[in-house]
This record gives sequence, structure tokens and C-alpha cells, in this order.
Amino acid sequence: MNQYMPEGVASVDIARDFSGRDGLMRAMACGAILEGVAVMCDHRYNLHIELGGGIRGIIPREESQYPTGGEGIKDIAILTRVGKRVCFKVKELTTLSSGETLAVLSRRAAQEECRRKYLSALIPGDIIPARVTHLESFGAFLDVGCGIPSLLAVDCISVSRISHPSERLSVGDCIKVVVKGFDERGRMSVSQKELLGSWEENATLFSEGETVRGIIRSVESYGVFVELTPNLAGLAEWRDDVYPGQLAAVYIKSIIPEKMKVKLVIIDLAEEEYYSGCGEYFIDTEEIRHIDSWQYSPECCKRRIETIFI
Repeated sequence: MNQYMPEGVASVDIARDFSGRDGLMRAMACGAILEGVAVMCDHRYNLHIELGGGIRGIIPREESQYPTGGEGIKDIAILTRVGKRVCFKVKELTTLSSGETLAVLSRRAAQEECRRKYLSALIPGDIIPARVTHLESFGAFLDVGCGIPSLLAVDCISVSRISHPSERLSVGDCIKVVVKGFDERGRMSVSQKELLGSWEENATLFSEGETVRGIIRSVESYGVFVELTPNLAGLAEWRDDVYPGQLAAVYIKSIIPEKMKVKLVIIDLAEEEYYSGCGEYFIDTEEIRHIDSWQYSPECCKRRIETIFI
């Protein structure tokens, strides 16, 4: 099992596996990466961790994050951990004059090990788990292990275009992504659309003559693009009473693999917008952990759309 999972996903339970002073001593001796809830950030930006058993856990500010690319530790990054689970390694156990045990913890050490033993061994095309931490207009930030961030750009979320990642993802979602590469600072970029099926795989879910649900994604002068799945959209004739995000019932007029086109007719419109979610993976990510390439376009289509990872 991957011990370098995103924060909040790890299976290590302090109360069960490393409870009390003796348990934390064992965790320190074996270098285990644990998780606990940050219950407070004090005025010195030290994180206080809930450990139970009368033991006080503290992650000092300088141990809160493993910096990369010359970037320093940002106070806001510490503050936003309050109320959330964070990973750490036990660095020191001391007994205070009050008799209370103080555990000095290091999230930085856990992240450094994650980078050295896990992330540094990944190559483009590897499929890994990730957790959505926050969303921006340009993409979704993910935790790819022990709180280490990576960016999933908005155009890599799916083939069907969206205006904002919130149309596909929510904070806290656990997803799978494909490693694209690393920049000069060691930051990893990832993609998800290669896991959501080719044009042909998605098109086989539909048949000519069916009327199905779709989401209007864009309205152009020459027609209306309607998303049928996150990796498949069709084109309907232009209408002046539709808007992006609107739910529509569409009649499938024709499916043309050699032109990679689905022609639609809008039958009816709903007033509400519809959240489609991340989509269905067409790859068994438990069995397949790496792909060298991915071809979206059908073989019979002259236009070739593909991703090469090697």
C-alpha cells in the first residue's frame, strides 16, 4: 500500500496504531508517517495537533512545510491547515514540568521523505491518487502525497471544455491523475482527461435516434456545443435562448467517427444548471498504474489527437 497518500486519505490511525507515549515512541523509532487533526495555530504559527491521551503535539512553524524551488513558508498555508488532517513524523518527546508529554512533530520531514522515496521515482505516464485541495479559474490544486501540491490545469481536466474547475470537481474529491512532468523547481504537473476515455469509447455509450441529457458548454455563432460526457461533446444548431451550464434534452441525429462529430438537436431546456462531476474512468486504475500514450481520436479519423508521455 502507498504510505504517501494525500492528507486525509491515509489509513494510519494514531488512536489505533500508535496511541499514548509508548505508541509515539514506536512511531519515532520506526519513522512512521502519522496523521492528526490540526486544532489550533498559535501566534507564532505553530500548529497544535490532536493526539489524545493527554499528549500535546506541536508542529513548529519551520517544520510545517518542505519548501521547494526557493519558496519560503507562507503563513497563510499554515493557517489554512487548522481543522484539517495533516501528516507528520514524530521528532521528539519530552516531559514538561507539569508532567504533560509534549510531542514535537514535523510535517516537513514527512513531505521530504514523500518527495525522496515516492514522487522522485514517478515518471510521465504514471497514474497516481490525488485529492482536490482548492480551485482557481486556471485549474485545480491537488495534494499528490503528504500535502505536497500539484496543479491540474483546467484544460487537462477533460476534453469537453469548461470555464471553471468547479464545473467538474469539488474540494475534497479523491481522484486519479496521470503524471505529465516536472518543472525546473521540481513541481509536478498532472492531467486527468486521459483517464476519461477516447472519443470512440465515449461515443459507444450512445446511439443515433436516442434523446439524452446534455450540458450546454458554449454558444457560438455557428452552433451550440453540448457535453454528453466529460470527454464527448456534440454540436447542435444555434439558438438564442440557451446559455452555458444549462441542462438540455438532446436528440442524437448522427454519430460520425471519421469526422469525430456528433450532430444533435436540442429538444427541450431546463432552467437549472447541472453539475456533471469528474466523470467515469475508462482505465482500471487499480490494475493499470502507467500509460505510455493515449489516443483520443478514432483510427478512421484523419485528425489525430493524442498524448505521448514518454
